[in-house]
Amino acid sequence: MVASSQPLASMAGIEILKQGGNAADAAVAVAAALNMTEPCSTWIGGDAFCLFFDAKSKTVKGLNASGRAPAALNIEFLAEQGITGRLPPTSPHTVTVPGAAAGWVDTLEQFGTMDMSNVLAPAIRLGEEGFPVSPITARSWDRGIPKLKNGPHFEEMLLNGRAPRAGEVMRNVNLAKTFRTVAEHGKAGFYEGRIAEEIVKVLEPMGGVMSLDDLKNHYSTFPRPITTNYKGLDVFEIPPNGQGITALIALNILEEYDFSVVPHGSTKHMHTLIEAMRLAFADSRWYVADPDVTDVPVEELISKEYAAKRRKLLDPEKATVDVAKGSPVSGSDTVYFCVVDGMGNACSFIISNYAGFGTGIIPKGCGFTLQNRGFGFSLDPEHPNRLEPKKRPYHTIIPGMLMQDGELYAPFGVMGGFMQPQGHTQVVVNMVDYDMNPQEALDAGRFCILDGQSGGKVHIEDEISVEVMSELAGMGHEVVPCSGWRRGIFGRGQIIHRNPVTGVLTAGSEPRSDGCAIGW
Repeated sequence: MVASSQPLASMAGIEILKQGGNAADAAVAVAAALNMTEPCSTWIGGDAFCLFFDAKSKTVKGLNASGRAPAALNIEFLAEQGITGRLPPTSPHTVTVPGAAAGWVDTLEQFGTMDMSNVLAPAIRLGEEGFPVSPITARSWDRGIPKLKNGPHFEEMLLNGRAPRAGEVMRNVNLAKTFRTVAEHGKAGFYEGRIAEEIVKVLEPMGGVMSLDDLKNHYSTFPRPITTNYKGLDVFEIPPNGQGITALIALNILEEYDFSVVPHGSTKHMHTLIEAMRLAFADSRWYVADPDVTDVPVEELISKEYAAKRRKLLDPEKATVDVAKGSPVSGSDTVYFCVVDGMGNACSFIISNYAGFGTGIIPKGCGFTLQNRGFGFSLDPEHPNRLEPKKRPYHTIIPGMLMQDGELYAPFGVMGGFMQPQGHTQVVVNMVDYDMNPQEALDAGRFCILDGQSGGKVHIEDEISVEVMSELAGMGHEVVPCSGWRRGIFGRGQIIHRNPVTGVLTAGSEPRSDGCAIGW
């Protein structure tokens, strides 16, 4: 079964499963097809993360395919350029080394069974023969035109000088060519040779300092997933530099609350979850950084003892909008999708440009834009997530995996910048505390602290009653009601649940996107 935000991408995964591929093989096929069909959210010019459940060993394995800052980039250099406080979101200096291509290769080598040429074939076909553009993608594409014009070669991403409209057929022959190069030459096809040269060439005139060596020396890592148990379910996330730890902190805080007598969508339900997220963000926005460069107190942050301390700060009667980070140690745009194969393996995969088309900067003839993940760095020299050479930034994209009693329960995820750990938390609570099936858990109304700051405004979907919104405002929350197209800020999730007894798969696909879940 495959669940993604684009039907054609889900079908690409099914095609690979029908050929005998496993969940990892199908996941890479889906990722590549999403590059074609939803480029305003994801491209090979971005980063990726993966959690893989191995049905034989009953273990969850992790892949961090995020890129690093160029070796020549640092805070002092930016200050000399007059850049202080925060990087501009589309600056060439926000371009970190794209990690997705290496991530695809590593996913197949570590977890998969098929070769890259077969796995990329469905996406290459879409690029060369064309695909109908879906409604939400068409709108996002049109809104992204100013960003595409941030650099040269923007005409490569347009149809007759404009964004393709819903139902029109779009081709991306250049991206298909890039995929053929990766299929033939693997990592070297992307990080060396023509594609690497075009990345450096497009950035250099803009003042970028990325070098061919930065690209050639890129590598993925395979971190041990971090986990906590929430009321009988083991919840797995990728460790920092990703923000999955935020969801684990929040779930640990929520674990002691009995929601059986609290109606879903009620003031008490919403307030409790919002406050737990505020506490979690207060910690993660300070402590989450690249653990290869900065010491991150992961085990302390996700300990039950630390959660007990933080839980005491949750006031049931009022919002705490100025919550400070704790002391755990004594003394953005994205696509998420998941696959479960017939052998019981599962792949939870996420890949992203970051904000829409990323920087909008297009290497000539390559068919993709470059991400702006470096925007996630702090320029504060004292911050753990400060910009440093060859360092990975705070990353918003996070895949999730659930196990119960040593068996696969569900791969799951909710994409969307700082919405992601909030979406993970709300979906898990929906399934565990409110006994919702995957589709119900995704359909339910959500809240979003949009900027991921502990004191941020709380955006709430119109499924939540006006009365509840009013009561939350009275408790001190700055509430922003959301409906229509604005509901896009609540992320787009996918879930596939596996019954451990029968092996039957039950999926849910995000109603706020164009996608679907498909079984075979």
